[in-house]
Amino acid sequence: MASPGLNLAIEPDEATAGDWDTELYLKFEDERTQPARDLLARVRSPARRIVDLGCGPGTSTQLLAARYPDAEIVGVDNSLQMLAAARRRLPKIAFEQHDIGAWRPRVRPDLIFANAALQWLPNHHELIPRLMSYLAEDGCLAIQMPDNRQEPSHALMRMVAADGPWADRLVPVAKTRGLIGIYSDYYGWLKPLSRRAEVWQTTYVHPLPGVGAVVDWFRGSGLRPFLNLLDECEREQFIARYMEGLADAYPTEPDGRLLFLYPRLFVIAVK
Repeated sequence: MASPGLNLAIEPDEATAGDWDTELYLKFEDERTQPARDLLARVRSPARRIVDLGCGPGTSTQLLAARYPDAEIVGVDNSLQMLAAARRRLPKIAFEQHDIGAWRPRVRPDLIFANAALQWLPNHHELIPRLMSYLAEDGCLAIQMPDNRQEPSHALMRMVAADGPWADRLVPVAKTRGLIGIYSDYYGWLKPLSRRAEVWQTTYVHPLPGVGAVVDWFRGSGLRPFLNLLDECEREQFIARYMEGLADAYPTEPDGRLLFLYPRLFVIAVK
């Protein structure tokens, strides 16, 4: 079990990692959006004011707008590139640039929705109660986070980072990748603050056309902090070694595809 004193960070500060490649991130839009659909399906609370915290390119915001057409919705993200994509997608929705770790609402929202965002932030034992304190009475906190540090895709990133001429630059990045909490941590943090708290885990199985698709998936997310510190030649070498490891870890199915497992952790709490 994670100790309340642990720094539950999963990535270095996004400001040092370069802005997001929105086009690449959206290559797997359907797969990335399904967990947001599943999270929203379990939200039973009405909502007049909603914050989509870490809204990215607006895919989750679009789901919220369809579910709550009369609500005041604000999307918050720290990436200008992602916010630009979100505004193109939803020109009538308000989007704001903020460091989501330092964000505070001007008015207490009825729903804080954070899909695949909070895993980038440290100190969840402080963050989660703080977000609950921002909610209006009877407000809902809904969170989904990747929980894949132990999956081959992520273990291989760390292995390749430590085994190459780039190790002095990349090993410190790998060491910043702490664990998010486990299910009992979030239940323990939220239960005293909630009249209803739910935590569950789902492992999604994505049939992908090959290891190149896995690389593309993480070029838009988890590989970025590593690749941003390498020159073009080094990036090619890193990716080649990573792909070799992926080919061993994810065998090809008879139809020529591989089954890419992606565990995720879900949390809902009603104040």
